[in-house]
Amino acid sequence: MFLPRISQPSCASAWLAASKAVYGLSGHEGHHVVIDIQDPIVVSEQDAAVIEAVDAFLLGNTENGFLVRTVANTIFPQSTYEAHGSPAFYDVYINKVFPRLKRSSRDWGRYFERMMAYPTAGKPENLLAGLIADMKRNVEGRRTYRNIYELPIYNPIKDRTGSPIGRQCLSHMSFKLDEHNRLLLSAVYRNHFYTEKLLGNLIGLGRLMAFVADEVKIKIGPLSVLSTHAQIDSAGATQEQIKALYAQCETIFSEAPEAQAA
Repeated sequence: MFLPRISQPSCASAWLAASKAVYGLSGHEGHHVVIDIQDPIVVSEQDAAVIEAVDAFLLGNTENGFLVRTVANTIFPQSTYEAHGSPAFYDVYINKVFPRLKRSSRDWGRYFERMMAYPTAGKPENLLAGLIADMKRNVEGRRTYRNIYELPIYNPIKDRTGSPIGRQCLSHMSFKLDEHNRLLLSAVYRNHFYTEKLLGNLIGLGRLMAFVADEVKIKIGPLSVLSTHAQIDSAGATQEQIKALYAQCETIFSEAPEAQAA
């Protein structure tokens, strides 16, 4: 069954709307779920409260430690960036942070590591830095090429072998510039766990957009995510606990100042 596009103002409200929509499908799973987020970096008081509620839920039910910030950091390590700045944090992440995260030789890596050290026939390539350089040059030039900024995560040569468990879920990112030179991002997930991962994924993608936009000196536009397969994973909780989380977050958003004023 196909859902209509889910459009929301923020990452937290998008997580809730998409999770509820997929939960309502047969087997609590769906295909080709499209989520649009108007402002992927805004965090209102209500957004922050929802993030806190999700963290408390995950702490109480999962043994994996997938807090929202943990998941977000796999896409963009915000604290490392804030501590070291750009471009120094690239090397800090690769040489100091990533070696502590990689669990074994069979571990495929992390999303941010793959952006900076994409496996090639020769030396691993920093695709993110190259994308930023190309975009900045084009924005500053006479002609802006708007649709040439692709950032693959999945590598069909390296990643198709080995165990099918634990592979990357984020497959590809496509950055665009609209007619006002705002940064747009479309991200494609081959498989998407909405309870443990979606909210952190959305926040991480928003932070990645903010970094790229800041480096290029442009504004941020919407974020779109395509979950080619979406699933409401239990995260160690019962169905009643998951529904209670949704109800709690709905209450948080319903108590927003604009809702009270209405």
